Amino acid sequence: MAMAFAIDGFDLDRFVASTLAEDLGPDGIDVTSQSVIPADARFTGVMDARHAMVVAGLPIAEAFFRALDPDCEVRLLVEEGAQVSGGTDILHVSGKARALLTAERSALNTVQHLSGIASLTRTYVDAMAGTGAVLLDTRKTIPGLRLLEKYATRQGGAQNHRMGLWDAAMIKDNHVAVAGDIGEAVRRAVAAGIAQIIVEVDHVEQIEPALAAGATHLLLDNMSPATLRGAVTLVGGRVPCEASGGVTLETIRAIAETGVDYVSVGRLTQSAPAADVGLDFTAV
Repeated sequence: MAMAFAIDGFDLDRFVASTLAEDLGPDGIDVTSQSVIPADARFTGVMDARHAMVVAGLPIAEAFFRALDPDCEVRLLVEEGAQVSGGTDILHVSGKARALLTAERSALNTVQHLSGIASLTRTYVDAMAGTGAVLLDTRKTIPGLRLLEKYATRQGGAQNHRMGLWDAAMIKDNHVAVAGDIGEAVRRAVAAGIAQIIVEVDHVEQIEPALAAGATHLLLDNMSPATLRGAVTLVGGRVPCEASGGVTLETIRAIAETGVDYVSVGRLTQSAPAADVGLDFTAV
């Protein structure tokens, strides 16, 4: 199946070119394939999931193969975000052997990394299912890969938090320390005309000053479920509430059941293990 693929702000052609350049070096050569594989040799290959996972990144893998062999045939066998069992074929490719071998590692690295993030995300989504709370990712991403990693969390069922420092203000303890108090920090953001002002709250006593100054979203940081319930009651629906800090698979359900609107988890992108994805070639 062919898939239209686009991520706002992400230049797929540039990503593919820079990734391949990293592998091929200044002379643009795969010395192993060039020396071992005849120029006219052809391969067919199957990419498969070697354990249960949520799949992400197949259209990018396709782009790597097509960059080196524009005439190759690629079939994506599952949709992005699909949950598959171990042993499921997820992509077929056939074309010039040298080109496919050269693109192999870049294609696999991308699918393994993004599928790992999507798979871990789905486990958190499942753990909090039915609570009404929404899972958010964070800015804890590998430099240069944020758009892709946040794409992968969406495939796993999460929503994206702010994409960077530009699309919302997030006032944290260090900002408050410089501003003098939480209310003053929020007032400065309001005066600057910022529409979305997220305020990190470490203590329940900070809630009213933050709201009075104009906070539009509260991040309730490292609070116990009992404290979170009290904070949600105090806020009374005036702004969305987000629980954050130290959330694990074992604790996320109790946290989500406190009535918060969101739970954010940094480890979705910071600590996700790569999915086990294989690619086996056969000479044609």
